[in-house]
Amino acid sequence: MNRYFRNLKIYRIHSQWPKTEEELSEVLSEAEFKPCGAFSERSGGFEAPVENAGDRLCRKVSGADLLQMRVQTRLLPPAAVQEALAGRVEAFKQRMNSEPNRAERRDMKEEVYSQLLPLALLKSDRVQAFYLSEEGLLVMGTASDTVAEYFLDQLKRTMVGLQYSPLAYKQPPLDLMNKLFLGNAQPPLRLGRECRMRDPSDTKASVNWLDMELSDPAVRRHVTEGLKIDRLGMTFDQVCTLVMDEDLIFRKVRLLGQDDMDDVPEEDPIAKHDAEFVIMAGCVKSLLNALKTQLGGYVS
Repeated sequence: MNRYFRNLKIYRIHSQWPKTEEELSEVLSEAEFKPCGAFSERSGGFEAPVENAGDRLCRKVSGADLLQMRVQTRLLPPAAVQEALAGRVEAFKQRMNSEPNRAERRDMKEEVYSQLLPLALLKSDRVQAFYLSEEGLLVMGTASDTVAEYFLDQLKRTMVGLQYSPLAYKQPPLDLMNKLFLGNAQPPLRLGRECRMRDPSDTKASVNWLDMELSDPAVRRHVTEGLKIDRLGMTFDQVCTLVMDEDLIFRKVRLLGQDDMDDVPEEDPIAKHDAEFVIMAGCVKSLLNALKTQLGGYVS
């Protein structure tokens, strides 16, 4: 479960969301995954998020709806296209006794691409997300803007009038990150051992601190003397560790105490999956509520 939620991007949903597992699955079926066609570069859509638990395209557990998007792409290396194109160009030169012009070369490249595409290998990537119904939050298991927008585009195909916005609080997260870094933050957040700082005068210049004692005065001095924190590791309430960006992307999320899952019988993988999902969703829900309190609530 946690392999899908190591990184998180979060959105507030402002429009209606289907109430039941059956209703949501039926809605998502409008954008159900279909395998990539022979002449298609990519195909994406929703599929059942839990193996051997039926064919519904979502799973509702303890007030959270779990979704899974599958994206299938054809892997056609540019070098293979260039090599085949070179052969076409050479054959053209021998046949016509002249170099192909730009338009002829473009047409040959398109022909080569169309010929090779159906032979390309297929690769599937999966992204999971869950919707917290009480909070109206969609938690997506990615740190990529591109992946998140593609996921949302698939949702918009099925949910007419879907309205959403990136998670934002009234107070900037950077204020909380600075307090935490300088030892002034309040529980349940504690300083971790990872940090990234940037030079405000040169955004390309940065320094990363990994597995370091960040409370060391020698480390803190870099911030007091002008560097800006934009990524900070932290521990939340002895429940999980994570790294938070100033734009509220959560990375390297790791649940603590997962050994407790050994109590769930291995012969019931669906029960084990649901138990892990409840823990993950509950952890994220508690974290976001804590941030909501410390950062003054959501931006309206």
